[in-house]
Amino acid sequence: MEEEALSFDAECIKAEKIALRLIARAEQSVAGLTAKLEKRGIDPYITRQVISSLLDKKLLDDTRYAERWIYAHLKVKKPLSPLWFLVSLERRGVGKEICLAAINNVLDEDTEYSLLLKFIERIDVLTKENVPFKTKLRHEGFSPEVINKFIDSK
Repeated sequence: MEEEALSFDAECIKAEKIALRLIARAEQSVAGLTAKLEKRGIDPYITRQVISSLLDKKLLDDTRYAERWIYAHLKVKKPLSPLWFLVSLERRGVGKEICLAAINNVLDEDTEYSLLLKFIERIDVLTKENVPFKTKLRHEGFSPEVINKFIDSK
């Protein structure tokens, strides 16, 4: 019995070391880290224990992950719209409420306005679909304030 407990503890420590190396490289989401640990052959029960421990220690946080992911994509990638952020983060296993909160935290009015300008530049929203311009922008997750600011500037 004692040997089993020691073996379990050793496996948890091994899994936690792997998790910490991954976290040290880049912010991780709960779903992403879980998948990476299980892909490495870590038992799902041990994975859940490690994930729980990392959450308790605040080393793993989906909100922080989502916000940093958005910031990184605003700087490096070519994001399309708030909806693109939402869908992309949900595909990575981040819950919808966390995604929406992160988008709202990161996209202040000026940042969202810049994003809208890039969106319009990259996608011809007027000719791609037979949808009114404002409706298309609203569907993409842009706020009415930013849409009106853009329209008023034209």
